[in-house]
Parts: sequence; structure tokens; C-alpha cells
Amino acid sequence: MKPVERAKYGAAAHAGLVGALPDPFPRTIGPSAVRYLTEIIASGLTFDMMGRFEQAFARELGVKHCVATPGCTPALAMLAAAFGFEPGSEIIVSSVTDYGTIQGLVRENYIPVFADTEPGTINISARTIEACITDRTRAVLVVHMTGLIPDMDPINALAEKHGLIVYEDACQAIFSEYKGRYAGTFGKAAGFSFDAEKTLGSDVGGCVVTNDGELAERLRFVGQSRGGEMAPGFGRKHVVPGYAYRMPQCTAAICLAQLEIIREQVAHRDKMVRLLSSLIAEIPGVSPLPIPDWQDVYSCWMVCITLDSEAFTCGSGEFARQLSEAGITGAGTGRYYLLPAACTFLEENARNKVYPYSMPPASREYSYGADNCPNARDFLENMIRWSTFCEKYQPEHCELAADIVRQVADGNRR
Repeated sequence: MKPVERAKYGAAAHAGLVGALPDPFPRTIGPSAVRYLTEIIASGLTFDMMGRFEQAFARELGVKHCVATPGCTPALAMLAAAFGFEPGSEIIVSSVTDYGTIQGLVRENYIPVFADTEPGTINISARTIEACITDRTRAVLVVHMTGLIPDMDPINALAEKHGLIVYEDACQAIFSEYKGRYAGTFGKAAGFSFDAEKTLGSDVGGCVVTNDGELAERLRFVGQSRGGEMAPGFGRKHVVPGYAYRMPQCTAAICLAQLEIIREQVAHRDKMVRLLSSLIAEIPGVSPLPIPDWQDVYSCWMVCITLDSEAFTCGSGEFARQLSEAGITGAGTGRYYLLPAACTFLEENARNKVYPYSMPPASREYSYGADNCPNARDFLENMIRWSTFCEKYQPEHCELAADIVRQVADGNRR
């Protein structure tokens, strides 16, 4: 293939960013990290730090099982494989998310069907999900984008009515709370991210949580043991195509140390994002993401604002550029989060009837593009995000950020 500019992640994606606001990097690391890493080295690599982290995270979240993975994309891929749906099964997915949400669906030959967002928000709802349900729907994968949780009770009621599995992409929502319950505890299972830029940031990392013991065993078998079982007198037999998605022991050590400081950090993020949102809400023509009444704790990973396009002489791209120049670190648009438009291979495969879009297993024609989800398309067209929001923010940083937004807004008013 011809040379392209490859996407960057973690510290590499933040390298070179300048501005007047805090940057997550260098990350704050829990004080026990060195001790845990030393335990692994001193044991000659015999210490099961991954298992120790799994137990600790399950206990903190109040679930029965945690299966640790090398990242969030592998976590959700393990789940897709463990469910074992037939090729061509439809999985309803949030339309505003990241490629990692659907990678496992694509590899298992499921068909992602993108539900639109509620008008003026970044998340889906029971209403927008219901419009996508067919006789081929098997599950709903709900994303808690930026740490905001959709109204899950109606979603679960709808899924129960239709006999569907609900599971969660909670990669941006660790310890966000909905009606007193944590993100990741509302459905059959959930995937989390501990990648370097995420709220609980390690070098990489992720996990799946569930209360279903049979599913947990299936996850370990398919996702960590490569679908291999031991046959007497023979050795390993691979009875299903599996993966070796095991969290590295040193990653587990850092994750465990980060887990010990995350609650205080999340509480601080919640306080700061609510302050920042209240300040931004006072600026005519600019709106923060609405924080719903059911959100007890907003474990915010990324700050977003939206513009009233009629109020300003410039679009969101130019507005974001001016915000960045004025000091908001990492300000930019988020159009790439519109997954039916960002994953161009989906439209190409559907148009060319590439398996599983061939008939069979598909029973109808599919298409993908921005117009599939007009609410999400229009919302993202006017949205600006900065993904450098972190626990380092203090009230003065929120006030500075709001002042910068106000100055840029006033300089571009009609």
C-alpha cells in the first residue's frame, strides 16, 4: 500500500500539543506501581499479577468476573467471539463511537447496524434502538460516549421484550454512575479500556466484566487460550478459532496501582466537568454536552461543546482552530466519531456484497454513510472536543477554558 499518515494513540497522539490547559501526559501513576513491578521481576515471571488485578477490579466494580485483556479493542473482540452468533447476525451499535467498538463484530462476520443518537446528544436511546430491530438482531452494544451513560432502564426493557443481549462499551466511562450503579454493570457484559490516554491509564490494557460464569469461562477459553483444549496423549486441540488476548503482567501491575487512585480522580473529574459545563452554558450560542439527571457521577474522559451554526460566521473547524491557537490544548472537531461514515470499508463491502453482505447469509441489502444517522451527523458537524481533559484540571483551568471559548465566540458572532 502507498505510504499514509497512520493514526497515533496514547502519548504519541499528544506529542507536540501546546496550550494553556493541563495535558494528561505525563500521567500520574499510582505510588504502588514500582512495588508491583518489582514483585513480578523478583518472582522470575511466576507471579500472577493479571489474576490479582482481575480480582481487585471485579471487587471494586461489584461484579463476579473480570477477564483482563491487552486493550479495549481486544476486550470487545473477545466478547464478539464468545457470544458465537451465526454469521450475518445484526448487532445494533451506537453510531457515535470508535472503530474499536466494532472491530470484533466485523471479524466475527456480524453485521453492525448503527442506531442514531437522540437529537442534541451524543448517545443512543431505546427509541433510536427500536427503529433498528429486525428478526436478525441478536444484541445491542451500547457505548457510554465521553463517560455519559444513556438511559439504560428503557434500553434493557426493550431488549428483554425482543429477547436481545445488551452489552456495554464502557471504555470512556470507568466508574461513571447511573442511578447508583456503575457503567459496565447494566447488561450481560462490558468492555473497559486502560490504554495510556484513558481515565485509568496504564501503558495499554483493558478487560471484560460479567456476572455470567459460563460467559466468563467462554471468554477465557476463546479469548485467552486460543480455543485450545488439552487432549490426553495428543496435546492441544484447537476446537474453535481463538485468540491469545491476555493482559501482560507488567501492564496488570500498573493497572492495579492506577486502580488504587482512580476513585479520587473520578470524583474530581466529575466536579470539574460540571463546573466547566455550567460556565460554558452561560456563553450564547455555545452548549456543553447535556449531563442527564440520571447521571450521578460523570467520569468524563473528553470535553465536548456544540455550536449554534446560526450564531457564528465560521464553522466548527475554524472555531476549533481558533480555540487551539488561543490555548485550549487539543481542541478539534470529532466528525470521525460518526462510525458509519468513518468506516468506509463497511460501505464498500456492503455495496460489493462481500461476505457477510452476500445473500446468504445476509437477507437484505445494507448501506453505510453519514445520512444513515442524521441526528448524529448534524450533532457532530457542530461539535468541538478536546480530549486532554484530565484529573489535573482545577477550577482556574475551567474558568480559563470558558474564557477562551467566550472570547472566540464573541470574535465570530454574526
